[in-house]
Amino acid sequence: MKKIYISIFVLSAGLFIGCSKDFLDVKQTASISTTDLALFNNNAGATTFVTAIYDKFLDWDLSSFSWIGLSSIASDDADKGSSPGDTGSDKDLLDALTYNSSSGSIGEIFDANYRGINRCNQALDILPKLDKADPALRARLAGEAKFLRAFMYFTLVKAYGGVPIVDHLPNPSSDADRIMQLTRKTSAEVYAFIEKDLTDAIAALPDRTAYAASEKARASKGAAYALLAKVNLYEKNWQKVVDNCNLVTGYSLVSDYSSQYKLAGKNDAESIFEINGSGATPAKGISGYSACQGARGAGGWGWGFNTPSLSLVNAYEAGDVRKAATIIFAGTTLYDGRVVPTTVENPRYNYKAYSSAYTDGWETDADIKYLRFAEVILMKAEALNELNNTPAAIPLLNQIRTRAGLANTTAVSQADVRIAIWKERRVEMAFEHDRFFDLVRTG
Repeated sequence: MKKIYISIFVLSAGLFIGCSKDFLDVKQTASISTTDLALFNNNAGATTFVTAIYDKFLDWDLSSFSWIGLSSIASDDADKGSSPGDTGSDKDLLDALTYNSSSGSIGEIFDANYRGINRCNQALDILPKLDKADPALRARLAGEAKFLRAFMYFTLVKAYGGVPIVDHLPNPSSDADRIMQLTRKTSAEVYAFIEKDLTDAIAALPDRTAYAASEKARASKGAAYALLAKVNLYEKNWQKVVDNCNLVTGYSLVSDYSSQYKLAGKNDAESIFEINGSGATPAKGISGYSACQGARGAGGWGWGFNTPSLSLVNAYEAGDVRKAATIIFAGTTLYDGRVVPTTVENPRYNYKAYSSAYTDGWETDADIKYLRFAEVILMKAEALNELNNTPAAIPLLNQIRTRAGLANTTAVSQADVRIAIWKERRVEMAFEHDRFFDLVRTG
């Protein structure tokens, strides 16, 4: 069984020096001349620059194989899977915790997030110049860009510790900008930058009810408050966790846990922020996300990586409905009628990555649920418990357990409730890209 004795995702300083041109000197994704500016100087044009940031989350390098490896396979929730001889480039190293700063997945996620940050900086640079676009729309779009930039920097600081803060489009002829790209900031400085971006986003973003049905996937004020609460959680700023969780309003737990991961559960009442795999041309979904985790072998539909571990299976209590909604077992029938034969190569697969509406074998419309109201409840419970208000934390924990079909917790003491909340996060949010980082932050 995999054991994790690790306090941080350690990377060599050489990543920031020797490989800086590979990872940080990212070319602009679009160059708008004065002549072309007129084409974008309207509401639709302004929106295009921010939509391009969301589109980055559909890319293989940001959301698929490497990210699955870093956030899931490296944890105790998953094993590499696939065939024994198929390493998945370096997924065997991630599974065995023998990776280093030269491992491909480590570099790809670092690179991909900075490419996404570059898109954010481009949008923030161009929006003020689009004076024929509606000012209120431009302000909202800038809020979305800052939320998304904060989201990417949160990924970076969780995974790598302190990183360079690139807060505007670099000028190739500026020595100050060159130094900006090559200067590794402290984790505290990165967290402060994230908090500033989220504070700006909160001031600019609307509640999600203000969005049209076609724009449900866009960042809202509730998403910014929820992400800020999560940032506070990692900083152990417990009172701020409680305060910001209290400001996440207009959401509720859905009655059927499993519904969230089906097509009908996209952007449901519990969803605060998720990456939408649209399943339609030209944006056909998250590249390879479902395929690389699908059942492998005869009767299968994918590569078979990121298979649920026995440790995760055993973490579920008897009667917990989340187990069947999270894990595909060989020999069972799925919600859409697909039969998973016993001839598949691995005994278990990730149900949350499954999509019944394949657009082709590579791109599907499964979503990634990054912020849900259930997590807000658990974050608030954890913070209250750390603030020595354990009696107020227990009912919140029990809300999550009740939806899962379980009896109330038997934990009473602060220490026992702490462990109970951490365990509940594991089974509630399995395969939602948090487990490895939860293990690091909790020690």
